Amino acid sequence: MNTPSSSSNAPKEGFWGRVNPFARKKWVNNRVDPLKDQLGELDEVNAKNSRQIQDMDQRAQAGIRSAQSSADAANQTATTAGSQARKAGSIAQGAASHVDQLNSTVTGLDQYRQASEVEVEFRGGQSILSAAARKQLDELASSLTGQQGYVLEIEGHSPLASTAGIQSSERMAEAVKRYFVTEHQIPVYRLHSVALGNASVAGSEETRPAKTSSVRIRLMENSLAAQEAAPTRGAASLTGAERP
Repeated sequence: MNTPSSSSNAPKEGFWGRVNPFARKKWVNNRVDPLKDQLGELDEVNAKNSRQIQDMDQRAQAGIRSAQSSADAANQTATTAGSQARKAGSIAQGAASHVDQLNSTVTGLDQYRQASEVEVEFRGGQSILSAAARKQLDELASSLTGQQGYVLEIEGHSPLASTAGIQSSERMAEAVKRYFVTEHQIPVYRLHSVALGNASVAGSEETRPAKTSSVRIRLMENSLAAQEAAPTRGAASLTGAERP
């Protein structure tokens, strides 16, 4: 029988029937060196992959930080916008309240109510103020010190008929106005007079013609105007510039 031939790369036996150690080492190296090359290539691939992974991680972290920063900025913007919206709503509400208040004030500026009434009598249709009449006017004028938002309605009445009654009542009404202006410095624009002669006037129970010579004075107050002028009156009193 023929025996199988040994591989040409297998180590040869020496002269003494032993394996040649140098041949064995060469044979091993021939088998190991390709593996070493492959391992080197794998190391390079692993190193490259590691660098790529590290680079990707760094870029991912940078992207996360950028996204977080953008989110924080957007959140801050939203918070600021919400604060501004609340502030704008508060301003709008205050403006609406102010407009309502202003409308109420404007509506009430022409609304007057009677606060008091004084009737001053004259003797025989004369236009000379008696001591009692002056005292009545002084008391009324004193109550107006520092007051704003008022007018005085002055009605002259006379028992005389026709033109004579109108002229007589006009002289008496003018005497009252003149006294208020000269003695108490009440502005003329606050005095409104009318000469009614013996025209019928509204009484407590019935309408009746005037039977005596007199001047009826009604104090008409505008509460809104007086309320608005209150701070001004307080400031004016400190400087002595207050006027009735």
